[in-house]
This record gives sequence, structure tokens and C-alpha cells, in this order.
Amino acid sequence: MPPTAGRVVLDDEPLDYSSRKSVRAARDKMAIVFQQYNLFQNMDVMRNVTLTPIKIKKRARDQVESEARELLRRVGLADKHASYPDELSGGQQQRVAIARALALKPELLLLDEITAALDPELVNEVLDTVRTLASEGITMLLVSHEMSFVREVSTRVVMMDKGQIVEIGTPDKIFGNASEARTRDFVGKILRHH
Repeated sequence: MPPTAGRVVLDDEPLDYSSRKSVRAARDKMAIVFQQYNLFQNMDVMRNVTLTPIKIKKRARDQVESEARELLRRVGLADKHASYPDELSGGQQQRVAIARALALKPELLLLDEITAALDPELVNEVLDTVRTLASEGITMLLVSHEMSFVREVSTRVVMMDKGQIVEIGTPDKIFGNASEARTRDFVGKILRHH
């Protein structure tokens, strides 16, 4: 569904939702990891990671596979390249989904509640992967209810309520000295439980 209000600016270029070229150019700069891993169950890990760069981006298979092996190593799954999704834990599947997104070489990695579908004991392995990516300087837009993690890895935090931006600031400002009452109320409730 196209947006009904607001503006999106990517690399100082406004996104024109009425222009397929503008939307395609923006999509080419980003990759998304969903809370449900969306892996192809009939393909092994290597094929899941390499399919789009080879088939859609028309990149050379040998180069893409070499890069995929390195990405799998970075997410702690170097030994799982020949495994199928049903042979992996939820946390491992989510890390394959992260590697698959990174294989597209995005300028912006979108992470949508990537720990929501995981058993609690598997959450940390995915968060550790995102911590590593953050330390490497990868630009990410993270939607999460893991507030202590958001506070730890973010450079900017956007507090939203009912689809509206309430406040934007550094983690220290949002979690320690918020300007808006709604933000203070939310943070107060969250911090009481952690």
C-alpha cells in the first residue's frame, strides 16, 4: 500500500512512490530481514543466500558463493552451508536470513522484529550477530521491542506511537532524558521490568 502522507529521503534523494524507477532505485539500496525467516525450505543454506544475487542481480555464481561463505562465517554458520532450514534452529535460520540480506550488499539493512519469533534462549545469538554488524558500521534500521538492545546498539532512536513519530534522539536522551511525556511513560514502564 503506498504511503498517504510524509516524505522519504534516501541519500538526499526524495523517494517518488509514483515512479517505478524511483522505487526500484531505493529498493536496490536496501535489504530486509523479517521476523519470520522466509527461507526457501527446499533449498540449502548456500542456495538461500545466493539465489537473489545470482538470479536477480545477475552476478557471477563463483564470486557470489565465495562471498556467501564469508557471510555465513560472519554470522557463525560457516559449517551449515549444506544444511536445509528444517535442520536449523530458529536462531540459525534467522542468521541465514541476515546473511541472505547482506549478500545483496545493501546500503541500508532493515530489521523488522527479528527476534520476535524466536525462543528466548535463541534471541542472544541473533542479537550478537546484529551487535557485530553494528560494530562494523553497517547502517541498519531496527524495529524492536528489545529496548535494552536498542539502547546498546543504536546511534539514534525513534519513539513511535500509533504510527506517528513522538520523539527522535540519542539513546541517552530517549532512555534517560526524554522530552515527550509519551516517551517518558513508555521508557519508565520498560525500565521497571528490566
